[in-house]
Amino acid sequence: MAAPNQSYAVKWLWMLEAMGFDVAVTLARLFPIDIVSNFGARCFAALGPLTSAHQVAAKNLRIAFPDADEAEVKRLLSAQWREFGRVMAEFPILDRIAADPSRIEIEGAERLAEIAAGAGPVVFVSGHFSSFELMPAAIVRAGAPCQITYRAMNNPIVDAKVRANRFRYGVRLFAPKGLEGARELMRGLERGESVALMNDQKFNGGVAAPLFGVMAHTAPGPATFALRFGIPLQPMSVERIGPGARFRVIVHQPIQLEDTGDRDADVAAGVRRINNFIEERVRARPEEWFWVHRRWPGEVYRED
Repeated sequence: MAAPNQSYAVKWLWMLEAMGFDVAVTLARLFPIDIVSNFGARCFAALGPLTSAHQVAAKNLRIAFPDADEAEVKRLLSAQWREFGRVMAEFPILDRIAADPSRIEIEGAERLAEIAAGAGPVVFVSGHFSSFELMPAAIVRAGAPCQITYRAMNNPIVDAKVRANRFRYGVRLFAPKGLEGARELMRGLERGESVALMNDQKFNGGVAAPLFGVMAHTAPGPATFALRFGIPLQPMSVERIGPGARFRVIVHQPIQLEDTGDRDADVAAGVRRINNFIEERVRARPEEWFWVHRRWPGEVYRED
């Protein structure tokens, strides 16, 4: 149990973080979209290399692209910081971006329309590609009933503000926790609702599956839900098409998993197919993935 002074310190820290968040949102909403995006790119290009996350990103890039020379790794590091900065700066104004049809094109919109019209439910899967928040916005705007999941932030004050910001562009989020959270997602699927999950971050205790040739613990939830309900995985991704804050949301071909009756093996096969999709998208646009996450086991980052 935390000591009272420690508890007060944590609460004060939460309040300071929330104040900082409010200031950032207020400032971002004062300026045109592309000015905000460009500022984020310049800011993180300068500050990102000074953080410990820079070394994590460098290690991840070398895992994913072992044949890349130092000049290419350096180029990708710089590019991913600019992209990361754009995404962070654009978040407070995503409602303005989502409301401007000239800034977003949807490839495969007919597939979303089919799901909304009754071809669902499906298990939407994706990763942290560019301005990934535009994917749930596209799903909601297409009218597809969907339980859109996210990981709640450690600071509950900021978490509430982030949820409110997402509500501006129509996205209501669900943070599943433990067994009851999984049951709630299953109840949604039973009602004919889809579920949407990000599946490109480390999941302790998950299924070990190769990602860029290195085993990575991956959440089995999407494959488990798809097999249990006999429904497809529906991959999506986002690309920045520029200049500035302009995007393509892509609804890819669905993935139908094979049900052989060996549930553990089938889930593992499903996880591998999801990782293959993530890997393909990262290889296609490496500058736009979330490289600063420790995606692989801890010992990988203790080498060298």
